[in-house]
Amino acid sequence: MADARPVEQFPMSRGRCPFDPPPDLDRKLRDDPVSRVRIWDGSEPWLITRYEDVRAMLTDPRVSADPTRAGYPSQTPGVKARRSRFRSFIGMDDPEHAAQRRLLTGDFMVKKVQRMRPRIQQIVDELLDEMLAGPKPADLVQAFALPVPSLVICELLGVPYGDREFFHRCSKILVSREATAEQALAATEELLDYLARLVEKKIDDPADDVFSRLATGQVATGAMTVEEAASMGQLLLVAGHETTANMIALGTVALLENPDQLAAVRDGDDALLANAVEELLRYLTIVHSGRRRVALEDLEIGGQTVREGEGLIAATDVANRDETQFPEPDKLDVTRKARHHVAFGYGVHQCLGQPLARVELQVVYRTLYRRIPTLRLAAPLDELKFKHDMVVYGVHELPVTW
Repeated sequence: MADARPVEQFPMSRGRCPFDPPPDLDRKLRDDPVSRVRIWDGSEPWLITRYEDVRAMLTDPRVSADPTRAGYPSQTPGVKARRSRFRSFIGMDDPEHAAQRRLLTGDFMVKKVQRMRPRIQQIVDELLDEMLAGPKPADLVQAFALPVPSLVICELLGVPYGDREFFHRCSKILVSREATAEQALAATEELLDYLARLVEKKIDDPADDVFSRLATGQVATGAMTVEEAASMGQLLLVAGHETTANMIALGTVALLENPDQLAAVRDGDDALLANAVEELLRYLTIVHSGRRRVALEDLEIGGQTVREGEGLIAATDVANRDETQFPEPDKLDVTRKARHHVAFGYGVHQCLGQPLARVELQVVYRTLYRRIPTLRLAAPLDELKFKHDMVVYGVHELPVTW
C-alpha cells in the first residue's frame, strides 16, 4: 500500500457535541487532510477533508460517481446492494448524468421554486395550527419536520400524500446504516413497484407534476422505460423529504442551544434569514457519510498520489469546518457569509433540489420561531436520540414544548 500510516475506521464516532464532526476528523483536517481509512467492507479508500481538496476532487473529470465501478467505496452493505438494482443519475457520469438531470432541472429552477413559496407557507401554517392545538410536549419530527417536506415533495412529484406511511417506512430502511442488503433490496423493490404503477397511471391521467411530465414526455414516447422513470422518482422522493426533514429538526436543536442565534433568526430581515439557512447548512452538513467517488486514472490530490481504481471519500462535513474558509468554524454564526459551503456537494453532481430546500428552510425557520417564541426542548440535549445509525444525520424524535 502506498501509504504506511495506520488505517482508521470510517465513519468515526462523534465527539461530545452532537453538531461537530468527530475529533479524529478534526485532527485529520489539520494534520493529515488526505489519508487512508478502512470502511465496512475492509477496503481502504482515501478520505479527503480539506475544503479546497474536496472541491477539486468533486470537479475532477478523472473521478467517477458510478457505484458499480470496481473500487467505489459504498457507504453500507445495504446501499451497495440497492445501487446494484437501482440506478439514478447521481450515480452516473457525464454525458449520461447530464442528459438525465436535464429532464428535471425545469422543475427545480429557482424561479419555479419561488412560485411555490405561498403554498409552502400554507403547509407550514396548517401543520403548526395542528401542533399548537394538540398535546404538549409534542414530537416536532412527527408533527412538523417530517410532514412539511413530505407534503411539498408529494405535490411536486404527484405522489399521493395518503401513502406517506408506506414511503416513509421504505425510506427509513434505505437511509439506514444498519439495514442488511436483503432489507435494502426489499424496500427498493417495494418502492420501485409502487412508483412504476404511479407512472403508468400518469400516462393516461396526467396532471401538473413531475411524474406526469416524465410519463407523457419520456415513457409514452419510448425515450425512457417505466422502471427508469420510477428509479428517478425514487431518488427525488426519498432525498426530497429525508434531508429537509432532518435539517428542520436538527437546525431547531442547534438554534435552541444557541438562543442568541435563534433570536437573530426570529427577529431578522429576509436577507439575514437567507444567510442563516446557509450557515445552518454549513454548520450541520447532515450528509456525514461523505461524497464518494473512484479514480478513473492516476491523479494527485493534496500532495498524495491516488491510483486508478482507488476509492475517494470527500468529507464535506469536515470541509465545512475548514478554518481557512470559515473562521471560528465550530461556532454557529447566522451572520456569517457561508454560501460557498459544500453541504449540497459541489460540481456537476451538486444537489438538484437545493433551491427547493432553501425555500422550505427559510419559510420553516422564520415561521416556527415567530409563531412559537417560547419554543424549548422538553428533554435534555444528552437524552435526544441522534441519527448515528443513518446515512442522513438528524434526530429520531424531538420533544418540544412552549
